[in-house]
Amino acid sequence: MPPPASRPPRAAASPRLPPGPRRGGSAAGLIGLGLAGALLLLPLPDGPEAQPAPRQMRPMGSSAPPAAAPPAGLLGRAPQTLRADLEQPVSFAADRVEYDRERDVLTAEGRVEAWQGGRILRADRFVYDRARGTTRLSGHVQLIEPDGQVIFAEEAELAGDLRDGTLSGIAALIGPTGRLTAAGARRSADPAEPSAAVTDMARVTYSACEACPREPTRPPLWQVRARLATQDQPAQRITYRDAVLDVGGVPILWLPWFSHPDPQAPRASGFLFPTAGTTRFLGPFVQIPFYWVIDPHSDLTATLLLSSRQAPNLGIEYRRRFNAGEVQFQASAGYFTGVDTGGREEFSGHIFSRARFAIDANWRAGLEINRATSELYLRTYRFEFRRVLTSQAYLEGFWGSEGYARLDTRFYQGLRFSDANSLLPIVGPNLYAEWSPARPFLGGRFYGDAGTLGISREAGSYAQRLTARLGWERRDVDGFGNLWTWRIQADARSTYGVAQQKEPVFQPLANGLNAGGNIRAALDWRLPLVRDAGRFGQQTIEPRIQFVTGPNMGRQDRFPNEDSIDFEFTDANLFALNRFPGRDRQEGGTRFDFALRGAWNFPNGGQVEALAGRSWRVRRDQTFAPGSGLERNWSDWVGRVSLSPTPWLDLTVRTRLDGAGQHRFSDVLGSFTLPHTGPRNRLTLHAGYIYTTPQPFLTPLLPRNEVVGGFSAARRVGDGGQWRIAASARYDVQAQRPALIQAAAGYEDECLIVEGRFIRRFAIDPFLGTGLAGNSILLFRIGLKTIGDVGFRAL
Repeated sequence: MPPPASRPPRAAASPRLPPGPRRGGSAAGLIGLGLAGALLLLPLPDGPEAQPAPRQMRPMGSSAPPAAAPPAGLLGRAPQTLRADLEQPVSFAADRVEYDRERDVLTAEGRVEAWQGGRILRADRFVYDRARGTTRLSGHVQLIEPDGQVIFAEEAELAGDLRDGTLSGIAALIGPTGRLTAAGARRSADPAEPSAAVTDMARVTYSACEACPREPTRPPLWQVRARLATQDQPAQRITYRDAVLDVGGVPILWLPWFSHPDPQAPRASGFLFPTAGTTRFLGPFVQIPFYWVIDPHSDLTATLLLSSRQAPNLGIEYRRRFNAGEVQFQASAGYFTGVDTGGREEFSGHIFSRARFAIDANWRAGLEINRATSELYLRTYRFEFRRVLTSQAYLEGFWGSEGYARLDTRFYQGLRFSDANSLLPIVGPNLYAEWSPARPFLGGRFYGDAGTLGISREAGSYAQRLTARLGWERRDVDGFGNLWTWRIQADARSTYGVAQQKEPVFQPLANGLNAGGNIRAALDWRLPLVRDAGRFGQQTIEPRIQFVTGPNMGRQDRFPNEDSIDFEFTDANLFALNRFPGRDRQEGGTRFDFALRGAWNFPNGGQVEALAGRSWRVRRDQTFAPGSGLERNWSDWVGRVSLSPTPWLDLTVRTRLDGAGQHRFSDVLGSFTLPHTGPRNRLTLHAGYIYTTPQPFLTPLLPRNEVVGGFSAARRVGDGGQWRIAASARYDVQAQRPALIQAAAGYEDECLIVEGRFIRRFAIDPFLGTGLAGNSILLFRIGLKTIGDVGFRAL
């Protein structure tokens, strides 16, 4: 089988880039005891056999003779300057140091410890034979590398120039979690580069699993056993011959040859473990990825997919990190053979790319190009699915919390057959800048922004908009506890439209040049009435009234509406000066907003809160469409209830009712974690419900009525293992059919990952009336940490 290679773990909610280079010792240091030899390459005085000396520390590294020779044969009483054939001086300490003049042998015993730079050597005894040029160490031999790797051995013998040698009874900690043992090892180093060594080992075991603290002799969860193994430091790989994979002490797989990256290597080129499976559109298939480390700052992954029902597919992913930015590029190409693709025989592919660079401390620029031949292609080959692809180029600047500016252009691509891309907007130029100085102005906060927006379509319509806004807000508290908020906001806009009578705008009056403005002034009053409930916390009742006035705006059909279509009246925008989300529609007239809020704050940080309110408008505003909740003088009732009295309960309910109590909108989301399940267990239940009336500007004109529910559970076992399971479902009440079912289960500890996932979507093509490709996914994954993982995909 091809050798697997390591790769940095992947990233959705931010991008994951190749890590920078990491330097340090490697597992070739299993017998890299050159520093021990350095402390032994010293001129020794003549004299009889030495007597025991007190334990001392002695500096080493100078070739100069000692200023005053110690008594004959005693090397442990006074500090000495000794020669070391290494770049850095070596220091050592021992309880007893003896020299045999006749045999020309130096012996150090009792807590022998030597160190050079960040490397440390410990042993109970070592013997240096000058005549043979060998060094022998025995008894609890330890070598600690600068990168933290620790090698243990029963005995070690170095020969020649101390770069080559053998060890017996080896146990080594390699990388963050790797553990390796061997009956014996032989190290061969390149004289020109001693750190580039190759270590051959016999009767080897390797695992990333920790030993059970209660049963140390118990076999690890998994381990690789091999008759022979080689650690190649230049290639950063460990290769096994005649290898067996044990799980729980039971052999389950024999391999004549097996290789994986050295756990100390941050990245290594090579084949990753393949993924196999079978799906409705591909049939049986296998994915073979190859990972290439181009340099310390970039890498590339090429994946070949071979299937029985479709032509081969090749995908690549390139990542590059710079000092001031990053680049990510993903692309693929394949061919539909017409099997289960509606008779389509065509070349298909996709490109997902992103680049972002910091220009200086304030400015950054970015580019995103995302294109695909069809939604069917992304679903068939399980690339990241997106309903609409967005490509953009932008330049933006930040000035702390005071200022922001952005210039961008955007293109959209719909992926379904029913999407008319000629009607999708092409945005650009879009320029926006805002400023709000930190220093108060007239005792309040001043803010302003300006922008220009251009929108065109291939169908022929075009619109250009210029907007500006200035605002001021001030908050005061009087002596009676009343909270007063003064606000004033002025908006100006100018638009130029061409062919606005065409689909999808349908606004013939918006052609040509039009200009207008709006000004809003508001006074907001609140009176929080707080009662101390002692050990039960604090209770609050807060009435709130806001007066807002300004000119009546009418239907505003002279201005194209691009950014104010998706509108929902809730408690979140009850007190907003302009309830429309964008600038294409402005709310006008005089109105009063009323609300009553009650809250109970508990000493444990929990809270129960409720709010209800509505508005009264002096004159009806035709800007708001029927069913929006604001089309009449009296608005709909909006409310919110939040219950989070304890850490294990959280419930939020938002709703809207018209004056007659008819249901217009609901959004319910709650979670409940079972208490008293213990610190090692967790069970959480969650549920939700959403209902909205049909939106007049969106098609199809159908209400949204869905419920969702599910659970998640986790249980910790041992010192680091965790079982987890989760499942959820969403049901479309309006269509009377399920919308989504998904479940996942898995186990993870310090050395193993086992997980499975099932996803079943019930999306239907509105024109063909059949299920979309890729609606069902079944995934299995088994990962042996530091070695690799194997996946299986079906459905």
